[in-house]
Amino acid sequence: MKSICVFCGANYNGDPILKEAVELLAEVMVSKDITLIFGGGKVGVMGFIADAVLQRGGKAIGVIPGFLMDKEVGHTGLTEMHVVENMHQRKQMMNDLCDGIIMLPGGFGTLEEFFEVLTWLQLGLHHHPVGVLNVNGFYDNLLKQMDVMVEQRFLKPVNRQLVITSADAIELVTLMENVKIEPDDVWFRDRNLS
Repeated sequence: MKSICVFCGANYNGDPILKEAVELLAEVMVSKDITLIFGGGKVGVMGFIADAVLQRGGKAIGVIPGFLMDKEVGHTGLTEMHVVENMHQRKQMMNDLCDGIIMLPGGFGTLEEFFEVLTWLQLGLHHHPVGVLNVNGFYDNLLKQMDVMVEQRFLKPVNRQLVITSADAIELVTLMENVKIEPDDVWFRDRNLS
């Protein structure tokens, strides 16, 4: 992987464990010469990951819609900044620029970005590994809900396995580098959920 798109919050909850996890992720990415692709803001977790990568001599590329430049306070010290018209263009460009995707803790926007690119993967529209950095159990309930979807036969086990998860940034990036992506689109053709 030459670049990883990180979805994360424009807010920060003050959790020192999260800040430590962000720092470790930045360290791993820079040590492997992996460019950060992110939402372009300098506030919240977005700002932390960008600053941590840049401080270590890495590259950070932001993608932000014009209307969010003020709300999310566009980062001015990036390697590159792309200003786009809307949220869909933002996600599309971030996906086009990356070789893998990681979700850090965040809110509705983070989840929306994550699930859209995960759906694109399930549909075969890209083949980037998709990971969840489950810092301090933040996404435990969300991951359990995915298991419920499998149990209730709304999600095939092979597609549930597309979500690579770890609480450790080093392990997560290693898993993503070594995964073989095999979405099963049979459900799309014949709705067979068994």
